[in-house]
This record gives sequence, C-alpha cells and structure tokens, in this order.
Amino acid sequence: MNKITIMALMILALVLASMNNIAQADGIGYINYKKIQENYEFAKTAAKEVDAKALELQQYLVDKEKEFKALDTPVKKKNFEDKTAKEFKIKQDAYLKMKTEKEDAVYNKIQNAAKQVLIEQKLDAIVDFRIIFVGGFDITDLVISKLRGK
Repeated sequence: MNKITIMALMILALVLASMNNIAQADGIGYINYKKIQENYEFAKTAAKEVDAKALELQQYLVDKEKEFKALDTPVKKKNFEDKTAKEFKIKQDAYLKMKTEKEDAVYNKIQNAAKQVLIEQKLDAIVDFRIIFVGGFDITDLVISKLRGK
C-alpha cells in the first residue's frame, strides 16, 4: 500500500473510534455552584469566618483612624502612619491567606463530591450550569446530598 492509502485508513480508523466514544457517552452533568455553596453548611461557615475577619480588618482601620486624629505633631503622625501601614499589611496578608485557604477547602470538597456523582451517574463531564444552553443533567441536588452525607 502506498502512503496515501495508509494515511486515509488511519484517519478513517480515528474517525470511527471517536464516533464510538461519542456513542458510548452517558451525558454531561451540570451544577449550580452558587446554589451548592448556599446549601452546604461547611461553605456557609467558611464564608461567615471570612466575613468576620474582613470586619475585624475594617474595625482595625477605624480604630487606627481615631488614634491618628488624636496625635498632635506631624512627626508623630508620620511615624504612626508608617507603623500602621506595616501592621495593616501583615493583617491584610493574613486575611487574604485565610480567605484563599477557606475558598480552596470549600472548592475541593465540592469538587470531590461532584467527582463521586460523576462516577455514580456515569457522566462524561460536569460543567457549570451557565455553559449549558440545552440538554445535560442538573446534578446540583445530588452533589448537595453527597456533601450532606446522604
């Protein structure tokens, strides 16, 4: 056989193989991530902790502003500003780190539950509900149930 015939047979084999995979597809699931977060206690608790830390940071600034107004000399004000800026940067970095850790923990737990549902429902993929225009299976409630341990 010549090279063109071999190449054509290989392309035909690839097309047939890909059509076979499509025929065996069990479907695509979709989830409403925000709905899952709203109905998952761990996610709600994490959000409350992050919000509380943000409020602490805001209160810190309010308190420091009151202290600043009580200072009487420009030198004291400058030193106070420098010291406060350093302290705030440390607090802000700690807040951002905690926020990222909480968000990652929630995301990982939801993703693991979604993977279990993917396997149990024999789905090919799970996507965000905003991507689906028509079709697919809404598995949001299944993921919420999995997260609740049901």
